[in-house]
Amino acid sequence: MSEFLYKEETYRILGACFEVYKEKGCGFLEPVYQECLGIEFDIQGILYVPKKKLRLTYKGRPLEQTYEADFVCYDKIIVEIKAVSELVDQHRAQILNYLHATKMKVGLLVNFGHHPKVEHERFSISKKLAEMPAEHAEERRS
Repeated sequence: MSEFLYKEETYRILGACFEVYKEKGCGFLEPVYQECLGIEFDIQGILYVPKKKLRLTYKGRPLEQTYEADFVCYDKIIVEIKAVSELVDQHRAQILNYLHATKMKVGLLVNFGHHPKVEHERFSISKKLAEMPAEHAEERRS
């Protein structure tokens, strides 16, 4: 079995998410969890940038449109947060598109709206897959 990419960092991020959920529970809108998670990242010393604008391209040409990640942690992990009753394939497709578009390799999809515990999924794509057009790539969810 291969080792997870950025294992320690993703565990720390998820630990912060668990702490926010333990304190706030479910039932709030996404901006509340966004703010709480930023505070928890500060408390735990997790390096992050909230609402980071990331450049997009089309066929090698830069777009005026940008993608705004909920968080980019350690300058290499996208954290997309939700506050919905359950994660659906649309949410999974969203984070996979973000990974392909930004060439980042690891993303965390975290749902604070799930009861009785926070719902989370980890996504990773290899360098080879990151360079391939999204419609031809196979991703791994762990």
